[in-house]
Amino acid sequence: MTTPQTAPRRAAVAFIFVTVVLDMLALGLILPMLPTLVLEFLGGDTPRASEIYGLFGTVWALMQFVCSPLFGALSDRIGRRPVILMSNIGLGLDYVLMALAPTLAWLFAGRVISGITAATFATANAYIADVTPPERRAASFGLLGVAFGIGFIAGPALGGLLGAVDARLSFWVAAALSLANALYGIFVLPESLPRERRAPLSWARANPVGSLMLLRAHPQLFGLAAVLFLQNLAHTSLPAVFVLYAGYRYGWDERSVGLALAGVGIAAMIVQGGLVKPATRLLGERSMLVLGLIFGAAGFAIYAVAPTGALFCIGIPVMALWGLAGPAAHAMMSRRVDASAQGRLQGANGSLLGMAGLLGPGLFTLSFAAFIGAGAPILLPGAPFLLAAVLLAAAALIGARATRAQ
Repeated sequence: MTTPQTAPRRAAVAFIFVTVVLDMLALGLILPMLPTLVLEFLGGDTPRASEIYGLFGTVWALMQFVCSPLFGALSDRIGRRPVILMSNIGLGLDYVLMALAPTLAWLFAGRVISGITAATFATANAYIADVTPPERRAASFGLLGVAFGIGFIAGPALGGLLGAVDARLSFWVAAALSLANALYGIFVLPESLPRERRAPLSWARANPVGSLMLLRAHPQLFGLAAVLFLQNLAHTSLPAVFVLYAGYRYGWDERSVGLALAGVGIAAMIVQGGLVKPATRLLGERSMLVLGLIFGAAGFAIYAVAPTGALFCIGIPVMALWGLAGPAAHAMMSRRVDASAQGRLQGANGSLLGMAGLLGPGLFTLSFAAFIGAGAPILLPGAPFLLAAVLLAAAALIGARATRAQ
């Protein structure tokens, strides 16, 4: 039976779900066309375009690392609603800037602004923690993973279709989605953080170093933060080397790569949308965390050693079960801070994601190059995925140890 309390909670969660879908859809729309614009500005110089595009990714991750704690602390001070709305409006205007960019420098500035304003996902996590009872948070965090997956699958596909019409059209559509999302929020989104639960804004805690100190406030929280960092770091192996690896080892073309990525996204959505809730009930969050990390390590190991593309695909459903770990980790972490610090917690988690984004691409591309080059000690193109498997195995051990007193 629906109670007066559960109906508003469900409405709020539904809104946040739509917000994340639209944001990820807008982000996904521009991903296929951003390298094309960079290449266009550089007159078709592919090697130089690759270097510049790598710099775009690095600066985006750096902005996330620096700004996520600030937005998290700000949401603890003024509420989640204004931060989410500011982020949506900022992203919409930024996409307009990139659509109109007359030079590469303008496009680069747009990417910097995008990294600053793309704070919705972290603030959405804090919103979910505000409106969801602790025992239901894992399932709600899983729904956010589904929203992320929908945007990840549909965004690039639609962006590619729009790009065939005009290279800048996807930026205009992304801008329209973000601004429509903001308009939707202005009229629909309620505030989730009551005034009595708000915390003063402290600049000492709103910077990356200060925000990470929150994670040391509790031994289990620190261990879970290490798990989150290691799994974020392992995840960067996929965007960093997957396309290169699939082409080098299996001879896959763009269509095959796209189908594989769609399969990854669909499998992840099934797990996070359909299995997280029953797994939380049957296994408990601690077992779900460790088991999810073990499945992730096994999936990466299959990716690394599979001699054919067909065997590689066997790893996709195994890897998808890794999706059990993230919602469990976020749910357990959210219970270890009070309501006035949920934004700071998610800001610190955003910094961990930014750190992984800074370190991971270089780590995995260099390991890939080292094991396929002329001077390689052994020919091992799957080395990056083996490294990711080791990282997740270590995360499983840390997670089991950090939560064993629970």
